[in-house]
This record gives sequence, structure tokens and C-alpha cells, in this order.
Amino acid sequence: MLRPELLAAARDVSAADWQRLATDGDPFVSRAFLGAVEQCVTARGPLGWQPLHLALRDAAGRIAGLLPLYQRHHWYGDFAMDYAWAPAWQQAGLNYFPKLVSGVPFTPSPGPRLLVAKNDDATRAALIAAAIDLTRETGASNWQCLFVRESDRAALEAAGLLLRRGVQFHWINRGYRDFADFLATFTAEKRKKLKRERRAVSDAGLRIETRHGDEIDDALWSAIHRHYRSTFERLGGVAAFSAEFFRSVGAALGGRMVVFCAFDGERPVASAICYRDDAVLYGRHWGTDIDCPGLHFELCYHAGIEYAISHGLQRFEPGAQGEHKIARGFEPVSTWSAFWIAAPRLRDAVARYLAREDGVMLDYQDEMAGRLPYRAAEPGAG
Repeated sequence: MLRPELLAAARDVSAADWQRLATDGDPFVSRAFLGAVEQCVTARGPLGWQPLHLALRDAAGRIAGLLPLYQRHHWYGDFAMDYAWAPAWQQAGLNYFPKLVSGVPFTPSPGPRLLVAKNDDATRAALIAAAIDLTRETGASNWQCLFVRESDRAALEAAGLLLRRGVQFHWINRGYRDFADFLATFTAEKRKKLKRERRAVSDAGLRIETRHGDEIDDALWSAIHRHYRSTFERLGGVAAFSAEFFRSVGAALGGRMVVFCAFDGERPVASAICYRDDAVLYGRHWGTDIDCPGLHFELCYHAGIEYAISHGLQRFEPGAQGEHKIARGFEPVSTWSAFWIAAPRLRDAVARYLAREDGVMLDYQDEMAGRLPYRAAEPGAG
């Protein structure tokens, strides 16, 4: 018999218990990353992520399953794209908030959500059932399991949750020897344009270096955080992560954190923060002190592709949105999230909405695939 328990912080799970959970090496559902995220947002005030992690303990008291779970009172940072749903709840005389979210704060990266010590469907089903019970008990409008991988998707669908398709742009490694080999799959026009884009950065006299999390000193972290913060300041957003967050995560993750830095002489002028596991590179944040044509594309895309090829990674997932990624060889792929809606009549309304939306998303994915830069005979062409 598995006993459910609510935990107030990721670090309430022992390192030994976390080690037993099947996380596929995903850096974002590591104890180090989630623990640092929670410590950061708590220290900086109410950024709207209250941990209610759902654990299942076995008869020996060990954690057999874990569902990262947060109570939320606004949308910022979960990328659920459910802004239009709240008015429907209001029209029904109900509150949309709080809602429960299983995902990683400020991180729209597909990954494992139903973390189990043994790869068994029974524990996954027990986690889902416990999450539904908790949604009812807390009076939350819905439970959202965001950006799930295939094994979790199947379990959530079997439990009756509503599935929602999204589209991201991912680069797929088809055994390329190097960047030139990859670029050879482009049409001549697209290849020439990308080479010109890369040349603009070298012509500006900038030097690109790759640093892992445990290879960055305090001075460089300060510059990287300044770059990260500048993007939010320019766009009018909130930079959720502190410099200390990046220092602590870098030290804890080491080689699983990858930062591409641009230097003008010895001065760091721009950077792009990524993470990785054994198969995938994940792009997250970027920023710059200078205005240099092509620098964003170089740090956020081209450098990552080169890194993925040289390290034998299968994919590069640079984050949400961004149709400009298509011209750099990133292909449209489906992402999946799952929803359990507490009110039956609103569940039916959301189900109809998602069915209509799914057709639109499939059409969009097909349209984007038709814009890929590859020669017609190459794999991945639309």
C-alpha cells in the first residue's frame, strides 16, 4: 500500500530517495534545480509558486513516486497558455484560481512529471489519482500536468485527463559529422544566408566560448546574470532567477549546465544559458550588453547545434515559440500537456475547445514544416 504525503519543498525529499526516482537525467526535475528554484522564488517574494509536492511512500517509508506540484494564483511563468479560460469560470460563477500545476517553474521544457522509483504503471496511476483527490480537496479549479513526455502522456490519457497539443521547434541530430555537414543539407540560398549570419559575429571581433556550470567564476556569473536580466528589462518582464540561483545550480549540475559566452577581448558581452542530459540540450535564457547583428542566433542556436553534434546529443530543444528558428533548421514538433477539470460542465467546454484547437495546431505544424530550409530530398523536409 502506498501512502500519499504532501511536501513543502523539493529539498524535503532526501538525496537518496530522489536518486531512486526515474528522471531520465533531466536537469529540470533534479533535486538541485527544483530546490534552487524554490529557494530563489521564496526569497524574492510571492512569485506565485507554492510547493505542494505529492509523494507516495512505500511500506518501508521510501518514496516510490513523486509528482512535482505547485498551487498557483496567477499564470506567470508556467506557459500553460490558459489565459482565455478564466472568463469561462467567471461566467459560471466560479473562481479559476487557485489551480494546481505539475511542471517546472519558468521552464517550458518537455520532461518527466510522474517520477517513479520503478517503471510501473500502477505507481503512475496512483500519483494521478492522488493528484485528482488533492484538486478536489483544495478547491482548485483544475490540475495541469504541463509539457509531459510520452510515457506520462499515455498514463494521463488513460486516467481521463484532457490532452492539449502545443508546438515547439526542436533540432534533430541525424548523425551529422560537424556543423558544415549539417549545413550541407540546406538549400543553397538558405545555406548562404546562414553563413553570412555567422560571419557577421566573427567580423565584429567577438570570440565565442563554451563554459559548463562548474567552470564559471563569480565575475563571469555576475555578467551572465546581467545579460539574463537585461532581456526581461527590455521586454517588460520579471527576471525570476537571482545571480545566486545560477551560481548554486551551476555548482550542483556542473557539466549538465552549459553557457555559451561572447567575449569582446576579455569582456563578456553576451551569453546564452542552456542545460543538458545525456541525449538533449535545452536552451533557456539569453541576454546581451551590445547590439550585434546575428549574435542572438549565434549564441542561442548555432553554438548549441555545434555543441550537440560534437557531444553526440540527439536533440536541441531551445525553448518555446519562435518561428525564426525554422530558418536555422529547427523542426516543428508536438508537445503535450494534460488537464483535469473539476467542474463537469466546464470540463465539457474545455474538451470541445481543445478538439477545435488541435486541428488548428496540426495545420500550423504542417505549415511550419513546409518552411524548413532543407533540400527536398533531405530528412526533415516538409
